[in-house]
Amino acid sequence: MSDPTEATAQGRSVIHDLGYRPYTGPRLGPGAIARSLALTGFRNAFGLGRSARSKVLPFVLLGLNLLPAVIVGGVMAFGGLDRLPIGYAEYASTTQVLLGVFVASQGPVLFSRDLRHGTIALYIARPLRSSAYAVARWVALLAATLVFLVLPIVILYAVALLVELDVSDQTREAGIALGLAVLLALALTGVAGLISSWSTRRGFAVVATIALLVIGNGVVTAVQGISSDEGRPQVGEIAGLFSPYSLYRGLMAAWTDADALTPPTSTGMQLAYVGVLVAIAGGCLGALVLRYRREATS
Repeated sequence: MSDPTEATAQGRSVIHDLGYRPYTGPRLGPGAIARSLALTGFRNAFGLGRSARSKVLPFVLLGLNLLPAVIVGGVMAFGGLDRLPIGYAEYASTTQVLLGVFVASQGPVLFSRDLRHGTIALYIARPLRSSAYAVARWVALLAATLVFLVLPIVILYAVALLVELDVSDQTREAGIALGLAVLLALALTGVAGLISSWSTRRGFAVVATIALLVIGNGVVTAVQGISSDEGRPQVGEIAGLFSPYSLYRGLMAAWTDADALTPPTSTGMQLAYVGVLVAIAGGCLGALVLRYRREATS
């Protein structure tokens, strides 16, 4: 090859062989890209693959969430109790503040960061469609939320079997709790993901999500308390339709021995509670897909 300095001086182009090799491996399609994006998002929700600072909040919240289950295990092992001090389904209701902070803080990690840094344009370039990106991120947050909800149930169930409580009763109650956990996770993931997708500022998305969940739950709880004191539980049942947490508590009280304010008493109202939780999840996911379709065309 000619000397680059001489060739440039004569006005001719120069080709430099830098030794780069082209990619010759398999080229995976949109499905594989979406799965990889969901797996990466799940890891990012717990700070895995990111800085040490990013791991602090999710793992502190997860540890605090698991602490009561570990304590219950110790009490059951050394105290000789013949029943769990707290029910499987009651656990999530007891630690709902930690759960709310978790989904509110990790939703922006999966949705707001790409919007803020402009990397969303790289993700939704072909062959990955914007709808696939939205669903992959939503699945990642859902899986992380389920880990937060399901791990305590698994620990309590293992403890119950180790101390030889009735297997059939424990399995039935744990199964109900798992079903309720899935419904609650679907609703919370939808709310947190949708709010985060409309904000490029993490702090705003976190505050907005917590405010919606906490304030909404507080208002519903107040209405249910008043309606119960006034002898009008039907009002409380209807009010319970307006918060994911009250929907969860209502179904928990209807399907287990746990207590809650004005739970749904009829089969129709119980189906309505389930339907509203599913509708919240489906509606938020649909709005999330439309949000990213709009982002892709802007």
